[in-house]
Amino acid sequence: MLSNIRIVLIETSHPGNIGATARAMKNMCLENLVLVNPRLFPHADATSRASGADDVLARATVCTTLDEALQDCNLVLGTSARSQRRLSWPEVDSRQCGELVANTAQREKVAIVFGRENSGLTNEELERCHYLVHIPCNPEFSSLNIAAAVQLVSSDIFQASQRAEEMDEAEEIEYVTAAEMDGFYTHLEQTLIDVDFLNPDHPRKLMRRLRRLFNRARMEKTELNILRGILTEVNRKLTKK
Repeated sequence: MLSNIRIVLIETSHPGNIGATARAMKNMCLENLVLVNPRLFPHADATSRASGADDVLARATVCTTLDEALQDCNLVLGTSARSQRRLSWPEVDSRQCGELVANTAQREKVAIVFGRENSGLTNEELERCHYLVHIPCNPEFSSLNIAAAVQLVSSDIFQASQRAEEMDEAEEIEYVTAAEMDGFYTHLEQTLIDVDFLNPDHPRKLMRRLRRLFNRARMEKTELNILRGILTEVNRKLTKK
């Protein structure tokens, strides 16, 4: 089950933090590390700080975009020290995250995304997530070292995995992947433009809210097929005019 979980670091500036993250992951039996545009990797500082977790570093995948890192994931969680955003997002604490990830990863691929050391995740990156993970800490000093944040979240996942029960195969539900959702959002945006509901010069606010709505729903593949079918029929009617 833990092999279905990946830790994603975005644009990590210090290679030592990558090594410390690998060590934190191996402490909790996590092995899939994905790096999005790291400033320096591989690097001797990463190896030194890994303190024996060299195998996690050796298997690390380097991607150029977050979408590439998430394309086959069914559940995506983004971490943040801030609990409030201008556009609020479904939020869980690290313990709730552990339970959610442990249960989901029995059958599906899950990603936990950690942002830059100095600025965290952008709103555009947050749009790729189903949940925001907030780690409770001192409100007057809420900035966690990225490896420490990974350690806390990974520990809660590991503990939850020890409690997780095997799910009945008859009750399995197949959820859509991040890549399938991106295809749906592209289809939806173009259709809304075609029916003059969406201004193509200013689409971002509406599409962000629609992403938030559908991400919260965590659609099954059959549900997504229904929606794509509706959009396709609208497109067909428009071409006949």
